[in-house]
Amino acid sequence: MKIVDTHAHLHMKHFNEDREKIIKNFENDGIEFIVNVATNIEDSYLCIDLSKKYERIFTTVGVHPHDSSNVPDDYLGILEKLAKNEKVVAIGEIGLDYYRNFSPKEVQQKVFAEQLMLAKDLNLPVVVHVRDAYEDAYSILEMIGPFNGVIHSFSGDREYALKFVKLGFYLGIGGPLTYKKNQQLRDIVRLVGEENIVTETDCPYLPPQPYRGKRNEPSYVKYVVEEINKLIGENVSEKLINNARELFGVNI
Repeated sequence: MKIVDTHAHLHMKHFNEDREKIIKNFENDGIEFIVNVATNIEDSYLCIDLSKKYERIFTTVGVHPHDSSNVPDDYLGILEKLAKNEKVVAIGEIGLDYYRNFSPKEVQQKVFAEQLMLAKDLNLPVVVHVRDAYEDAYSILEMIGPFNGVIHSFSGDREYALKFVKLGFYLGIGGPLTYKKNQQLRDIVRLVGEENIVTETDCPYLPPQPYRGKRNEPSYVKYVVEEINKLIGENVSEKLINNARELFGVNI
């Protein structure tokens, strides 16, 4: 099976002991490519450095809502410069997180909107993080858009699934799809269909059911693809790969 992980964090310390081994196994694991996603300015540098070393790794630059209170005054200029690297395929991970509220809501909204406008200026897609903030995130995206992008680790309801798809976004589907109690997400996958989905892991977080409680890895996206195939009723792995290629402009 050929697979793509559109949302990984292989630069994080969780992979310090075996990062190179995991990456060298990409071909054996059927991984066409991954998008390694940044969460702050420091991350963005690390992600670019990692992507330069490996053909199958692409990257994003951006500031996660958790880190939005800590952006330097010139952060947009820094991101704009970093985004010119040839391996950068999106602005992200950006968005709103009202569950943790590590940054005040108004600061999250400001930094989210500023990075959306940067993505628009650079003609790059966006990787959007939303948690307990679907109404505000949708309003901001609708106001500033249109965009190409993905709603990472989608956890909303049917209404917002359809609203974001209509807005032109893919839904990022990962390990939670395999959780026994997550029937709502399985229903949403059937509802929107494979044409509106990209696969992801969010590794080292959100492992699929067989590895719950353990570290997630890019190769585990195969469990997500298997579940999607089961829900759709046919093998749609090639379509899922093509969705990711189209969204991020990746041609390998």
